Amino acid sequence: MPVTDAAQQADFRRLWGDLDPIGRTSAGGYRRFAWTAEDALLREWFAGEVARLGLDLTTDRVGNQWAWWGDPDEALRAGTPGVVTGSHLDSVPEGGAFDGPLGVVSALLAVARLRAEGHQPSRPIGVVNFVDEEGARFGIACAGSRILTGALAPERALALSDAGGTTMAQALRAAGRDPHELGPDPATLARIGTFVELHVEQGRHLVDLDAPVGVGSHIWPHGRWRIDVPGTANHAGTTALDDRDDAMLGFAAGVIAARRAAQDHGCVATVGKVRATPNGVNAIPSAVTGWLDARGADEAAVHRVVADVTEVMADFDAVVTEESWTPVTSFDHALVTRLATGLDGIPVLGTGAGHDSGILANAGVPAAMLFVRNPTGVSHSPAEFAEEGDCRSGVHALTRVLADLTGAPA
Repeated sequence: MPVTDAAQQADFRRLWGDLDPIGRTSAGGYRRFAWTAEDALLREWFAGEVARLGLDLTTDRVGNQWAWWGDPDEALRAGTPGVVTGSHLDSVPEGGAFDGPLGVVSALLAVARLRAEGHQPSRPIGVVNFVDEEGARFGIACAGSRILTGALAPERALALSDAGGTTMAQALRAAGRDPHELGPDPATLARIGTFVELHVEQGRHLVDLDAPVGVGSHIWPHGRWRIDVPGTANHAGTTALDDRDDAMLGFAAGVIAARRAAQDHGCVATVGKVRATPNGVNAIPSAVTGWLDARGADEAAVHRVVADVTEVMADFDAVVTEESWTPVTSFDHALVTRLATGLDGIPVLGTGAGHDSGILANAGVPAAMLFVRNPTGVSHSPAEFAEEGDCRSGVHALTRVLADLTGAPA
């Protein structure tokens, strides 16, 4: 039977309200890092909602959670692999409420609505909660989907460490998982015939187009580079300026070079994470490590930004090391067109933000995205926001997409 607007509103508010306190900080943002106590609560919440819907829950070799309506293995044998939606529940430090969770909540609500309305899917429908999408703890974004698809080697992933020195292997053990199980999972990947990820818009475009929902066409090329600058520790009060070997000065030159290079080459570049040694107010830094995030519409331009920064850093004996790189990702053209047309010609736009859908697309999975309007464009911040009415429009759009993709075969 049809689901009333009041019931849809109540369901959205219940799910959103349940998630709201998990990992929330006194500053109003969120710290939901992979394989922490907060992450465990989020995983429990997801499992509980899946059980409420009567879906079958599985976990792959990486720890990504998959909920299925229908048998994905039987469908795969029949040549009709599933249609999957969902996103992630982790956050950046002091992140916003919508980045990731909106996609998971919307996916669960869309499936609930289809079940309530008596939809009989011709292909299984899956909902996924990807682990460690933000890379906030161990430094590599979309780790859950990268390891799943083989884009990130498990040996490298397990050796990554957080700010406290805990490796991913140690974190997995602490969370009750066996690190030796971590690795690519082609059986899980094969179950995904189509992937559609709903996400809050990052950047401001839809508000100017007067549209609550849009379709994603592509993701800019982007990467992360680690910058290690050496120096010599010494006393801040007794060492003359000319006698100093201050690692922070070299690092500062790199930050300025990144901004200048981004402007020169039409890209964006950010240094948002820094670690100084010995990290004392009255001690000259003996080493500074920072991370450069560079993105742009053109791959060659992004690489020119990094090359310019590397050239400047060589004057300070610094080392610039690539930690991750994702080329330009074009979503499946036929799928993008089908979504935009089926949703009454809604806008199609690209994005500078990376997503698990992009990793799957680069692994050969037909993928696309839906974006829900962000009135300010602010993201990765406690100020991140989307109107409830727009969020519900996103659920409605996703419901229509899933119904279309799993309708009766022609």
